[in-house]
Amino acid sequence: MTATLTPEQALKDVFGYDYFREPQREIITELLEGRNCLVLMPTGGGKSLCYQIPGLLLPGVAIIVSPLIALMQDQVDALRELGVRASFLNSSLTPEEQREVVASLRDNSLDLLYVAPERLNQESTLQLLKSIPVALFAIDEAHCVSQWGHDFRADYLQLSLLQEVFPDVPRIALTATADANTREEIALRLGLQDARHFVSGFDRPNIQYRITQKQNPRQQLLRFLRREHESDAGIVYCLSRRKVDDTAAWLVQQGFDALPYHAGLSAATRQENQQRFLREDGVIVVATIAFGMGIDKPDVRFIVHLDLPKSLEAYYQETGRAGRDGEPATAWMVYGLQDVIMLRQMMDASQGNEKFKRIERAKLDAMLGLCEITSCRRHALLHYFGEDGHDACGNCDACLAPVPTWDGTEASRKALSCVYRTGQRFGVNYLIDVLLGADSDKIIQNDHHLISTYGIGKELNGNAWRSVFRQLVARGYLSVDHATYGGLHLNEKSRALLKGEESIALRIDVQEPSSKPQRKSRSKQAVADADKDLWEALRQCRKQFSDENDVAPYVIFHDASLMEMVHYRPLNEAQLLTINGVGQSKLEKYGAAFLQVIREHEGG
Repeated sequence: MTATLTPEQALKDVFGYDYFREPQREIITELLEGRNCLVLMPTGGGKSLCYQIPGLLLPGVAIIVSPLIALMQDQVDALRELGVRASFLNSSLTPEEQREVVASLRDNSLDLLYVAPERLNQESTLQLLKSIPVALFAIDEAHCVSQWGHDFRADYLQLSLLQEVFPDVPRIALTATADANTREEIALRLGLQDARHFVSGFDRPNIQYRITQKQNPRQQLLRFLRREHESDAGIVYCLSRRKVDDTAAWLVQQGFDALPYHAGLSAATRQENQQRFLREDGVIVVATIAFGMGIDKPDVRFIVHLDLPKSLEAYYQETGRAGRDGEPATAWMVYGLQDVIMLRQMMDASQGNEKFKRIERAKLDAMLGLCEITSCRRHALLHYFGEDGHDACGNCDACLAPVPTWDGTEASRKALSCVYRTGQRFGVNYLIDVLLGADSDKIIQNDHHLISTYGIGKELNGNAWRSVFRQLVARGYLSVDHATYGGLHLNEKSRALLKGEESIALRIDVQEPSSKPQRKSRSKQAVADADKDLWEALRQCRKQFSDENDVAPYVIFHDASLMEMVHYRPLNEAQLLTINGVGQSKLEKYGAAFLQVIREHEGG
């Protein structure tokens, strides 16, 4: 593409947008002037434009390093729809297809090339790139280089060679999720210590964060979907492959279009399920964390966690896959004490060294802190990533329905004392039986019917005691021992509370309301009765083109673009070009058809 275009012209003519978001223009300037940069920008914040536009304007080909082999085809399809000369080079291509890509590189007929890190690290690839002009290197999902991050990939460590082999080619590292320590490690490992860092705000105000305790997870999930997201696309995350399969099958039985996704499925099945999610409306994917990175589907209306994520980084990145179009979306999670115990057992049993385990435990503690907090969840989440100064958001469960608390000091002392009196080796269910004075063979055999804490907790029921133990574990007053299969034991923090030297306020676990108003996206709310026919006709037109071109509907136009067409009713090409997302290439390909639909509904 010609370098005579300005960034603003490329933004409008190619991508169909009128203005840059902060700080896209500054980042583009850094690259155009040959300088490196590190970019931290939330999911949906427009990271890709930061390297795509310089890739179009600089001489040579822009090399985008990405771990997302399964999604490269869709990313390239979207760029080609915009008239960008883009391709990818990875193991999914046949030898003949790979030779065609290499030929295009040598002919200088590509603007952007997506490459997996393991392919880039091969000597043959490095030699190829040395023989052609390279505009820039963009290292996407850069948090994968951090061994302390939540998604480490060993192949990313070798990307440090880029600064040695291509010292004069600008490099940009991008990620949506990294705390201060992870950012420092990214800069160190990729040789970006002297690069300018761009850290955008982490706030995603359109996402409503809600976290509640597990009571009957499947029925809780069913109520959530029926009341709020009956026909919406979304992702449900589970920790285990078996739970993914079981939950997906159960959702199908309940009438939802649900598909599983995890590493135990064949590559062909994973690819097919992913494509259906991207290209069809209202599909729910039930997945392990292996699903979602780089997913560019703009209309994901909800993210569900049926199990506790291991860190706030993982939680933020996974929930950030909702509402990329800026429309209202929900991040909904249920968790329980068993989640905490299982994750801590997994961490303690891992092969990492003590430093690694200590960092992992601290990350889990921060995740638990968000769950148990009684104040604004968004404020706590943003604070974790170093972003302060926000007031209460008014769009999380803690703000919308403030959490009631009670003085749990005496109950907590009874719980801690029971742990101590029973030998600090039993799990929660047994401890609750002791506190309630249960007449079980195991208690009698262990002589625990004779200890002072036997039967002293009858003022609370089993669920209430389960809540007390969960909160004590979450706040660090009790530790979990994986060697005793979830046995609880005291720690240094327990001492002051057990001795009555400090008090503790605990959350009151409330049952979910029996009814809840259905939340709908602004798109659905904005379509008045008089506009519904035009809205559906435009969506049908888009669907025909997406089927013909074998691409996702949003690759043709996002919902937001269709909504603007409904609102402004453009009747000629000049008016259609004012719609966000309509650039020259899409105008030429689809303009006539969409204008015809609008004219028919306008009576002309």
